[in-house]
Amino acid sequence: MQLQRPSFIQEQRLRLNPQQIQSIKLMGLPIVDLREKIEEEIERNPALEVLEDHTLLSLDAAYAPRKEEYDYFETSSDSGFVRKGGDEESAERHKFLEGALSRPETLQEHLLWQFKLEVLDDELRRIGELLIQNLNEDGFHKEPVDLLLKHENPAHIAGVIALIRSLDPVGTCTADYRESLRVQAALLPKAPPGIIDVLDYLEPLERGRIAEVTRKLGRTEEDLRACFERIKELSPFPGRRFAADTTRYVVPDVQVIRKEGEFVIILNDEEIPVLGINPFFMKIAGHTGGTPGEKADDKPARDFVKENIKEARWFIQSINERNHTLLRVSRAIVEFQRPFFVNGPKHIAPLTLRDIAQELGLNESTISRTARGKYMQTEWGIFEIRHFFTNSISGAGSGGSQYSKEGVKEIIKELITTEARHFSDKEITELLSTKGIPLARRTVAKYRNELDLGSSYTR
Repeated sequence: MQLQRPSFIQEQRLRLNPQQIQSIKLMGLPIVDLREKIEEEIERNPALEVLEDHTLLSLDAAYAPRKEEYDYFETSSDSGFVRKGGDEESAERHKFLEGALSRPETLQEHLLWQFKLEVLDDELRRIGELLIQNLNEDGFHKEPVDLLLKHENPAHIAGVIALIRSLDPVGTCTADYRESLRVQAALLPKAPPGIIDVLDYLEPLERGRIAEVTRKLGRTEEDLRACFERIKELSPFPGRRFAADTTRYVVPDVQVIRKEGEFVIILNDEEIPVLGINPFFMKIAGHTGGTPGEKADDKPARDFVKENIKEARWFIQSINERNHTLLRVSRAIVEFQRPFFVNGPKHIAPLTLRDIAQELGLNESTISRTARGKYMQTEWGIFEIRHFFTNSISGAGSGGSQYSKEGVKEIIKELITTEARHFSDKEITELLSTKGIPLARRTVAKYRNELDLGSSYTR
């Protein structure tokens, strides 16, 4: 019979209290998410209040002349604001309001406007409107046409589809991008003969297998190149230029500017409201010292006030620690990446989290959390802070080659965008070698694909 006996086990565990967990979470929040978190905390904790909020401005305040210290995050020397009185300022305000209330035209609206100009009977117009409303953002059918209009005359459907396909943008009301390209190619003015057949061989043509395609189609290489050049004019997804703008605007957390030969790092605290403790709660807390004759019923209220003040103070301290750490990390990045800030993106040096962690005496996870999702505005553009952490091309962190992966990618991008002719990956490899950058051809191809740049043939 097996007996259970009590035993003692000694072990070490790291436990984090709720305040420490909150501080860690705040450390990883970019400025937009931090503001949302602050709003949530203000709603939850009545002891916390906003003392100042620079983001809540009236139109009059927004158009008022601003001092130089508030111009940290201007993207150019011309802010676009007219700072003159009279009719000119009034016109600018009116223009601003019009722009704020306007929205882009959708694909359906654009097609329906053209379709209504056509002379058609009610039946055909109804079929056309159903077909247009059935299009997705690419311009393709959401539901199959035979299910959408299964009780309609097939001849009527075919005629209306042909009409919609000829409207701007050409090639909508199709099943997929292949059918759309065929429709667009058929409607091309002065299209090269046999261009429709060439569309069946796009993949081998993109890979440069011209001889294989010429043999299968019985065409000359010159004919194929002429067809391929016209195909490049087509849009595989014609409806996308009317898609809703889903651009996510980046708000930089820090800005680096050069002033009198030195770099100045500015924390974007304009987006973060200034927080404080509610005076009413402080007044109550000052009179809850347990005086004689105090009622026992007051104890829950006293505990509630003290707990909320404690949490509010910890929350404010956590935000200050987040900002202080972000400022320290940014200052260290500027020191390590000084060639980048002086000469541009091509000169970014290999840098690892360990380098910054050792410099600041912090943990690598703290550096990673501080850099994640946050952006830095420089004179060369806005970059995610993680962009400055990049391995060398030898893959040995910051202790390998003097050239970083991101720096070499910028050099490749410059070679391709300024090329007098279309360089092949082998030629780019040779050009990099002359600059003292040894790379294999397949590595050049990999970097080129990461930059979303096509091969020499497709370019």
